[in-house]
Amino acid sequence: MQVLCKKSEVIADATNQICCSVCGQAFTLFWERNSLAEQRAQYPEVLAALRAHHNNSNGPEAHPRAGFTLPTWSGIPAFSGAALLGGAPAWAL
Repeated sequence: MQVLCKKSEVIADATNQICCSVCGQAFTLFWERNSLAEQRAQYPEVLAALRAHHNNSNGPEAHPRAGFTLPTWSGIPAFSGAALLGGAPAWAL
C-alpha cells in the first residue's frame, strides 16, 4: 500500500497525520487504501523513512520540500496511487 507524505504546519487529524520523531515536523498522510489496520501497520515504515531523512541534518529542512511517497515511487507524486485514491488536494501536490 502506498502513502503520500506532505509537510504540514499543524496536527489536525491524528489518523491522517504523523510527526517526525527526530525534529517534530508534522506530515499529512494520504493513503491509497482506507483500511485503518493497513494504515497503522505501515506507520513504522513511515517513521523509519522520516528518521532516514536525517542523515545529514537534525532539523525539519532534512525532509523533502515536496510530497514524497512510500514505498518510494519514481513518478510524479500527483499521479501516485496514494494521491489519486487518497484524495490529495492540489495544495498537497
